Amino acid sequence: MNRRQFLASATAGILIPPALRRATAQEAPFPTKYYPIRAGIGLHDVAPAADGTVWFTGQGSGLLGRLDPRDGSFSTFPLGKGAAPHGVTLGPDGAPWITEGGQNAIARVDPGNGKVTLFRLPKDAADANLNTGVFDKAGTYWFTGQSGFYGHLVPNTGEMRVFKAPRGFGPYGITVTPQGDVWYASLAGSYIAKIDLATGNASIVEPPTPRQGARRVWSDSRSRIWVSEWNSGQVSVHDPADGSWKTWKLPGNDPHAYAVYVDGSDKVWLTDFTANAIVRFDPATEKFTAFPSDKIGANVRQLNGRPGEVWGCESGNDRLVVIQSAA
Repeated sequence: MNRRQFLASATAGILIPPALRRATAQEAPFPTKYYPIRAGIGLHDVAPAADGTVWFTGQGSGLLGRLDPRDGSFSTFPLGKGAAPHGVTLGPDGAPWITEGGQNAIARVDPGNGKVTLFRLPKDAADANLNTGVFDKAGTYWFTGQSGFYGHLVPNTGEMRVFKAPRGFGPYGITVTPQGDVWYASLAGSYIAKIDLATGNASIVEPPTPRQGARRVWSDSRSRIWVSEWNSGQVSVHDPADGSWKTWKLPGNDPHAYAVYVDGSDKVWLTDFTANAIVRFDPATEKFTAFPSDKIGANVRQLNGRPGEVWGCESGNDRLVVIQSAA
């Protein structure tokens, strides 16, 4: 199954009840704005930059894009023949780095001239189905591949190592904590894992709900790991300091939690495909607030942010969305 077939099958049969959208529409206290990009571009992931622009991947068109929210204009950069980019994150050098599954490579795009540099995975990690990446505190780029791989790239030298994931197929979301630890989630494996940055070994930590479908992860300011659970429709948090877990079910019938992002105030943001909404969770009050899209089938696959803003890509509508979060 290729990437685009997987994405289609992952959302098949998920219906968005109009009654649920109407019921939750008045719950959202923060303003929301949409930026149409281009039909068919195949939006996937997003990375807000310090200069106010926003980078995004166009998986369906093999492009990286940059939005200027001041006027809604955007530019795009082709990544190469057969490109199908998934994740994008900003490196210490200020450049966007992309998990480029179509060419089985990590891509860097120069923000000044658009030059694309590819760091290809080794032959023994062919068709890794690259997903997401993150930089650790030493400036090393760590990435996941859903076909059963994770690895790292040292940008200054080009040195790359790829490891086979425990339980094989599944590595998806990845995060770095304020303490400098790197964790990833395995969707098919239904676990999260901490990577030993020296050896590359991954140590599995089991969430309390079996077969929950841990999809994406994000660290809060206390280095706790927040997990969006696709199969169970839950959000959970693991505290490595004491090994504890807490779990909450998203509101509504049959939720499917895809993305997770923790803002600067440690509020947790998720996307729920069933509710067609971005959902904010306050750990202090244990209350959810829903921000339904104004169009059906939004399918927001990833969230990211900067102070006062939470950004996402509506892959179903090829729009960027921003919520003024006041965080």
